[in-house]
Amino acid sequence: MTLDNIDMQLLALIQSNDSISNDALAKQVGLSKTPCWRRIQKLENAGYIKRRVALLDADKLELAVSVFVQVKTNQHDVNWATNFSQIVAEFPEVVEFYRMAGEYDYLLRVVVKDIPAYDRFYKRLISATALTDVTSNFAMEQIKYTTELPLSI
Repeated sequence: MTLDNIDMQLLALIQSNDSISNDALAKQVGLSKTPCWRRIQKLENAGYIKRRVALLDADKLELAVSVFVQVKTNQHDVNWATNFSQIVAEFPEVVEFYRMAGEYDYLLRVVVKDIPAYDRFYKRLISATALTDVTSNFAMEQIKYTTELPLSI
């Protein structure tokens, strides 16, 4: 599927406010309601729209501590990597998880209530799998956070 300017406009509008009505979307991109709805359906079916979610306020939910956890391992085989990925996926505190190039092999962003909650997470993680090195960096201030991708329209 090749995206045109209207598709890109729709994606930009949806990612900034998913609660926008189909009617409002259609008006903003210059379509009638039915063709607009069909385009949204095509974008969803083609996988451009993965899912629709609500963004919650971590501070209000008392989950204000973000920890960036860098992991090194001396095991670089597919079975270990698959097993490690499955283990990490079971931790609800892990909200982002990346395999990296560079000094560290993996980067996790962990969200918890406080330092004791992180310590409990850390102990569960290191008991679940063998790791060579784990380094934790605590975010002091969130300066920018967005889920919006930089679409060029």
